Amino acid sequence: MQHPASIPTLHTRYLGVDDVARILRTLGLPRCLGQLVDELATDFRRWPAFDACARIASHSHDGVIELMPISDGRFYSFKYVNGHPGNHRHHLPTVMAFGVLAEVSTGVPLLLSELTLTTALRTAATSVLAARALARPDSRVMAVIGNGAQSDFQCLAFHHLLGIEEVRLFDLDPTATAKLTRNLAEHTAGALKATPCASIAEAVRGADIVTTLTADKTCATIVTPDMLRPGMHINAVGGDCPGKTELAAGVLRAARVFVEYEPQTRVEGDIQQMSADFPVTELWCVLSGQAPGRLLEGDITVFDSVGFALEDFTALRFMRDCADALGILQTLSLVPAPANPKDLIGLLSSSVSATAEQPKHAA
Repeated sequence: MQHPASIPTLHTRYLGVDDVARILRTLGLPRCLGQLVDELATDFRRWPAFDACARIASHSHDGVIELMPISDGRFYSFKYVNGHPGNHRHHLPTVMAFGVLAEVSTGVPLLLSELTLTTALRTAATSVLAARALARPDSRVMAVIGNGAQSDFQCLAFHHLLGIEEVRLFDLDPTATAKLTRNLAEHTAGALKATPCASIAEAVRGADIVTTLTADKTCATIVTPDMLRPGMHINAVGGDCPGKTELAAGVLRAARVFVEYEPQTRVEGDIQQMSADFPVTELWCVLSGQAPGRLLEGDITVFDSVGFALEDFTALRFMRDCADALGILQTLSLVPAPANPKDLIGLLSSSVSATAEQPKHAA
């Protein structure tokens, strides 16, 4: 029996979960977080260069599946990501993602990468980026409400990059809090104090920064006005789709509110419960010096974070560059490259040369 010859293909690079984990282990989580924060800051400051749009969402009773595209004219990227709060019952992650980085001039897919682990990293890095601009510089205590998969990255990022010395933890599931406490002890050698709390109010008491990371797809009020105190910064991460909020409207009215991309956050963020003229400031304006961040020490600030495609665009390029430096980028046969681009069906012929030159393409 004659076996078909191999088909020449373009070289698309690939990063799997093991590859990304290897990058984080080799370079170290603090170093990766710090470098990613810097890369995010650079891209946010050139915001007008991006062709941005709100993500495309397909909602169901069980969750949401989304596509998040963006381009800066040279590169195009998109992320496929889901959010299914009930997935733990099936032993599946709540969030799973992958992404593509492509060349605009040709459309060639340069990189296919996992983005589940990378998204956790970039979300924590974005939170730190916002907190540097909005939180009080002397912040040392953070409350973390919701102790699931993202909480570890948030706690470690704020500890290593912003000097947080104590995290006050609450979750309806005590095993989640126990998990987080164990992981923080392992990854900080006890340098970060983790204090489990019996309620949200207890966790928030005395906190300089409050990070909310709840997963339930519901209009909740995790933080209420009576919990606020002057100078507090709220890092609201869990409210990220229509019908899903974490902050009481009174909290938003008492604060100066900052967002990633206003058209998307108006639909998905905590500000979905506010009127269309409720004032917000996009983070890029603060980072580029076009708008003020914290004005007074006693200001209450809110970063209504829903996650935006620019962050994944930055993370894909960052991870690709790290993998390239470590020599661990793999190659995929994702796109064919026939000798005659108008003769695609010719690739089905057994006469295709098994030793045909493999076209190479570098970004």
